[in-house]
Amino acid sequence: MEQNAPLSDEELERYARHLVLPEIGGPGQQKLKRARVLVVGAGGLGSPVLQYLAAAGIGTLGMIDDDIVSLSNLQRQIIHATDTVGRPKVDSARQAIAAINPHVAVETHQARLTAQNVDALVAAHDVVVDGSDNFDTRYLVADACQRGERPLVAGALGRFDGSLTVLKPYEREPDGRRNPSYRDLFPEPPPAGLVPSCAEAGIVGALAGVIGTLQAVEVVKLVTGIGEPLVGRILLYDALAARFEVMRYRAPAGAAG
Repeated sequence: MEQNAPLSDEELERYARHLVLPEIGGPGQQKLKRARVLVVGAGGLGSPVLQYLAAAGIGTLGMIDDDIVSLSNLQRQIIHATDTVGRPKVDSARQAIAAINPHVAVETHQARLTAQNVDALVAAHDVVVDGSDNFDTRYLVADACQRGERPLVAGALGRFDGSLTVLKPYEREPDGRRNPSYRDLFPEPPPAGLVPSCAEAGIVGALAGVIGTLQAVEVVKLVTGIGEPLVGRILLYDALAARFEVMRYRAPAGAAG
């Protein structure tokens, strides 16, 4: 698929609701078509991210995940289906993306993100989305994106709550202070065992759709250059109270970068 080619007649019809938006239009849709986006994790958050970015016409979607689909995933990981149980998640997700939009190129990596592969993967993409479920991976991808100067859309889930932020610590605020990094927001991971996994604590399935869909919107904004991404702001969602809050955070004064 030629990502720099003009939009075909079929694509013009497919993306018609984008094309009539003055903020996106033809130029914005071409930016989406040229974009390369890496999604870390094809699970609860990665599912809606991959689905909506595929539908939006992102030219190349990369994904990395070393897990296989299990029956207990299907309550929230909606890119997978019953007949893909037992298959690698990246293969299952690739099949689903092809059904959504055949114009999207998919690059899969059935592997765990490590210090050995993270920098090359980040460098090969324009935007990175973190849909991982552990702090080790979150710090790993955030540090790599800071080194590689790639925007990172980071999300996280609890039992009935979620959060979302955008990180561009290689750029500066108007007053010259560096944009905050993931380590400015979370200087240290919580002690081992303090934050239970979703297998231990449970999670309401639709919550992953709320946060993952918001991550996809932030990617569209970053790629097309519209709106105000959540840089220096973290969006918090409490599903039980049906409440969204946005809090600002900054790098320490005089922070290097």
